[in-house]
Amino acid sequence: MYKLNYFNFKEKENNYLITNDIGKYAFLSKDEFNNLIQKKELNENLKKELIQDGFIYEGNEELFATNQAMKLRKTKEYLLVPTILHIFVVSKNCNFNCIYCQAGNLGQNENYNMTKETAKRAVDIAMESPSRYLTFEFQGGEPLMNFEIIKYIVEYSRSISNEKFIEYNLVSNLTLLTDEMIDFFIENKVSICTSIDGDRELQNINRPYKNRDSYEETVNKIKKLREKQVEVSAIETTTKYSLNKYKEIVDEYIKLGLNNIFIRPLTKLGKADNNWKNIGYEAEEFLEFYRKVLKYIIEKNKEGIFLSEGHSNIFLKKILSNESVNYMELRSPCGGAIGQLAYYYDGNIYTCDEGRMLAEMGDDRFKLGNVYENTYKQLMQCDCTNAMCVSSCIECLPYCSTCVYMPYCGTCPVINLAQDNNIFSQNPKEYRCKVYGGILDILFNYIEKEPEVVKIFKKWIM
Repeated sequence: MYKLNYFNFKEKENNYLITNDIGKYAFLSKDEFNNLIQKKELNENLKKELIQDGFIYEGNEELFATNQAMKLRKTKEYLLVPTILHIFVVSKNCNFNCIYCQAGNLGQNENYNMTKETAKRAVDIAMESPSRYLTFEFQGGEPLMNFEIIKYIVEYSRSISNEKFIEYNLVSNLTLLTDEMIDFFIENKVSICTSIDGDRELQNINRPYKNRDSYEETVNKIKKLREKQVEVSAIETTTKYSLNKYKEIVDEYIKLGLNNIFIRPLTKLGKADNNWKNIGYEAEEFLEFYRKVLKYIIEKNKEGIFLSEGHSNIFLKKILSNESVNYMELRSPCGGAIGQLAYYYDGNIYTCDEGRMLAEMGDDRFKLGNVYENTYKQLMQCDCTNAMCVSSCIECLPYCSTCVYMPYCGTCPVINLAQDNNIFSQNPKEYRCKVYGGILDILFNYIEKEPEVVKIFKKWIM
């Protein structure tokens, strides 16, 4: 007789979804589920599938446990790699006044730009990471307000890289982009990402630019980059004004020739938190919007237009391919400190981008140290890093550990602290949990019922 391995389950309308620690899943009828938990005879094909995916086993328990441990290790490969992502907030200044801004908006003031000495020390710490592969990401404010420091960081890091491989990313509204900057980014293979929240009306509502047309300014720079064969990616942030414009948003991405749209819910930090009554929404409202967006994207794919969705891609890689996806917010433990570091313009170092955003709100409890005072080793061994890891290991959290979506999900101690004044979430099924769980409900519904859509999903993650 077979033996049961641990698994989580969720009762659906007519059946059960079960998952295990290594991210395998199965749909069982109610009779099959009852037979499984009572260890009764199963259909031979089902039994073979459940053995293959580690839900049940026969034979030596120790051998099975060793085999499963190796598979679990593969899903957690990111834990074997030191800090890869290094975020350089080269300027707190910005020329936009986004209604959901989480990163400060103080206009053009040189006092809020990173200096060359601070940049040098930040790069030196980043290079102490034992990882051979590093990603340097330039953020703000608007990072192009301090282009000279971006240029310095790239050139200096290249000069001391030795056997390390460094990728460079820029996150910018693009409005300050010049030909000189474009040539530099091309020469140094700097990837470029911007924000497109939708059509002209929505972009100008969400991301106002003084008395100018922010949509036109950003789109014109995207076209200019395209003329020079520079690929641009984009992310979308959903406000209350976005909820009835799902078609317009998707159509805008298609019109601009973008092949991926990352649909992001608002995060309750910074101006978004203060302005929540005007721009925020319930998790259920976002999920209804997301459901419509995904359905429309799938329809466009069926018409021969390739467009994928970012959150779906991350989850689908885990679900359909069992990939060890190193997306910092959706891993366990999260990527704070051990996966990413954020170097603020003034030299302070934070666990992550969210950690420095919380500091913008006056709470610097996710500050690890300063580039003038600490080494990489000290940052990794400090109490804050330890607390970050413990509080985001969802396998050990009371509610998360029994959730059917545990193998694919993650939690953010920074947002937990901002909302509940505790790095451990005090409110299971809160906003963020509902959003991630709802997205996974939508995806698993497609996986269970629509094989043609699964073929599209597999193309997205190839």
